[in-house]
Amino acid sequence: MIAVAIVVLVLAAAAAYIAFGGPRLSAETRRVIEEVVAQQTVSVVRGRSGHASSGSIRLWYEDMAPAQAPEVGTVLLLMSMGGDALMWPRRFIDSLLAAGFRVVRYDQRGTGLSDWMKEWTRERAYSLTDLADDARAILDHLGIARAHVCGLSLGGMVAQELAIAHPGRVASLVLVSTSPDVTDESLPTMKAGDLLVTAWRSLPLLRYRLAGGEKNLVKERVAKVALVQPDPPPEDVRDLAEHVIYDLRCRRGVHLSSVLQHQAAATVSRRRSSLLVDLRVPTLVIHGEADPIFPVEHGRRLAELIPSAKTLLLPDAGHVLLYPPMPVVVDAILDHLRTSAS
Repeated sequence: MIAVAIVVLVLAAAAAYIAFGGPRLSAETRRVIEEVVAQQTVSVVRGRSGHASSGSIRLWYEDMAPAQAPEVGTVLLLMSMGGDALMWPRRFIDSLLAAGFRVVRYDQRGTGLSDWMKEWTRERAYSLTDLADDARAILDHLGIARAHVCGLSLGGMVAQELAIAHPGRVASLVLVSTSPDVTDESLPTMKAGDLLVTAWRSLPLLRYRLAGGEKNLVKERVAKVALVQPDPPPEDVRDLAEHVIYDLRCRRGVHLSSVLQHQAAATVSRRRSSLLVDLRVPTLVIHGEADPIFPVEHGRRLAELIPSAKTLLLPDAGHVLLYPPMPVVVDAILDHLRTSAS
């Protein structure tokens, strides 16, 4: 009987934690979410969009031109594992456009409106080199000879492969929260304790998923951001809410299998360390010192390997855009792009 009572108490405590724990959304945040859900769907695609071909694979892209001439260069954005192109924060893209850069983002294979690779198996997994070929196919389709390439997490690994294989196509690299080699055993991996803490902190977000409906799915995504950035600004909440609603109503949502596909691509790919030391592409490495996915040693090693790479380490920052010191990050990226373009 005592064992049964303990189990009941544990289950009751877990249920209470799911129901009442986790980040609490402010009244202003809830108001913005309700407003976005109630209004007509706002298109978050502002540029020219279409599909490019990488062999037999169709890739969706968006091509955004700066509002004011002259155009000073092109920035190609590569999103992280399982993420689609629309996950890039609007404020970040607006900063690039306002500085005169043409911005291109695309859904990597397996995500968004690009081919979902339904015949994929681990035995026939594609690699980071294949994903880099996709990035080159986007540039070829749009007639872009050279671009600044900004990659987040897995996107940073793809950016490295693109620069190694086609250095003449890459004006500069911005490598954010990424790794030179996830199979390098000399680099630390995510600690079991960090994994448990992340899982425990995320547990209360299940209440939104269980409740279902558009509004709760938006709240779930905003609450995930609030875990690392408490009380996010209303403009960021609106941007994220509009993205989630647009994805639910006008696209195909998140393709969970793409996470497995991209994880496999990272692990089956070649070792890059010996190739990065010969890279002669201006590079900025940005990494959070509290990153639980790729501990900061990954960023430091990357900067050590690439000749003349610059480093921006962010105290207390984890593995999620927007980083708390985002204005500092944006200023560093713009300075790097301008310097590399001159």
